[in-house]
Amino acid sequence: MKTAVVLLSGGLDSATVLAMAREQGYACHCLSLDYGQRHRAELTAAARVARAQGAVHHRVVKIDLAGFGGSALTDASIAVPTGGVGAGIPVTYVPARNTILLSFALANAEVCGASDIFFGANAVDYSGYPDCRPEYVKAYEAMANLATKAAVEGQRLTVHTPIIALSKADIIRKGVALGVDYAQTVSCYQATDEGLACGACDACRLRRTGFEQAAVADPTRYR
Repeated sequence: MKTAVVLLSGGLDSATVLAMAREQGYACHCLSLDYGQRHRAELTAAARVARAQGAVHHRVVKIDLAGFGGSALTDASIAVPTGGVGAGIPVTYVPARNTILLSFALANAEVCGASDIFFGANAVDYSGYPDCRPEYVKAYEAMANLATKAAVEGQRLTVHTPIIALSKADIIRKGVALGVDYAQTVSCYQATDEGLACGACDACRLRRTGFEQAAVADPTRYR
């Protein structure tokens, strides 16, 4: 089997991407980052999803983006917005997060001999995040192929973003077709330790709307 590293947050999108990688015949090494986010419920969810979908390995690496702050997801003094998705880049953007996460995935890929990284970036329901755009992913892939021993020696790396152009409803439909159990996932920006969702943050609003538009029952556990 081909080997891939899959960035797995524990949310709806990354769970779907893992299922898509598995469908394509990859042996999946899942990587989750404990980066100082507000809650650990999504990491618990990531472990559940990795087990349920038969990942070869699931690694959790601890880093400290909360030491920098600058985001409602890493700084408790910044409130998570609950007024709906607005214009511009929201305060839930974590500075340089996807670049950092992809770099850890890249290091993992070199060590386990993977030529493929799967990443759940989405440019349709992406809430204004600049590091979820197709041009960003293309630029990162180009950099990775200049910067690694594996690529210099002929093992070119590909960064796969299979849901980047899908709506949330289309992502859910695809996941349901692949047997993803979305009850195991946590998307909320301020979930409780038990994984209960607030129902008001941008992530909850996008998720709920996605299930409604997909005509799929929402299995999310709300407070």
